[in-house]
Amino acid sequence: MLTLFKSSPLLSDSEVEWLIDTFVWACEQFDGQYFMTETQIIEPTGKFFPDQVSSVEQMASTVFKRVSHYAGMQSWPISVVNPQQHMQQQSMPKFTFVDEIRGEKAQLVNAPAIDMQLSYNPNQINQPQDLVASFAGSLATVMIYHRGILPPGGEAQVAAASDALACFLGFGVMMSNTVYQFKGGCGSCYNPYANRQAALTEPQTVFMHALICHFKPQVDGKKHLKPHLRGVYKKAQKQIKNYINDTPNPLLLALEEQRHVRLS
Repeated sequence: MLTLFKSSPLLSDSEVEWLIDTFVWACEQFDGQYFMTETQIIEPTGKFFPDQVSSVEQMASTVFKRVSHYAGMQSWPISVVNPQQHMQQQSMPKFTFVDEIRGEKAQLVNAPAIDMQLSYNPNQINQPQDLVASFAGSLATVMIYHRGILPPGGEAQVAAASDALACFLGFGVMMSNTVYQFKGGCGSCYNPYANRQAALTEPQTVFMHALICHFKPQVDGKKHLKPHLRGVYKKAQKQIKNYINDTPNPLLLALEEQRHVRLS
């Protein structure tokens, strides 16, 4: 009878395997050491977004600048433009870095003549978490195609991997909070066109966020999640701990050792 009350895991084994494999891929392709030493867990607070803005365009450009900086992509040749200026058909410009690809030390060489353009959804101006998450997902997609090494599952999984990589860049709180927007009690306040297009489910996104936070133990990763996601986060933590305790993966074991050093 005791098994009747045993809680089921948050995700299936296949979901966990893909998310863990994608995390390992992200560490290998996008500087796992930078992740461990520099990546922050970005929160929807004035600490991370202190700017005062006076127009839609200023808000979009200011948020984009913050997001690209926190992602360590301030040296990448990417500009944000309003939707009317955005070129729909773009090819990935060719550019390279001297050594490191992210952070203050990243040195761009062979810069393209024209920056790659990212646009924004004007409907998200009143839903800033969606705006942040959308920018983070777009930057993650650019990173994937610039690197040229597809995630586990190949091309078919690029959209899902972009969501996961955005969490890896530190934006898991906003990514989790914006998978699904409740209509709430005021139908006229709900704008479906402002919602971002999520490729991972809520549990999958929260799991990835919890996995990132596992290696950032000084941060309370559930603090700024929507209330209904905090229990999901705790279930994810349990499943992650069980997985890492049994993993033979050398990269995960090395990261876990670094984590314990920081805790000691």
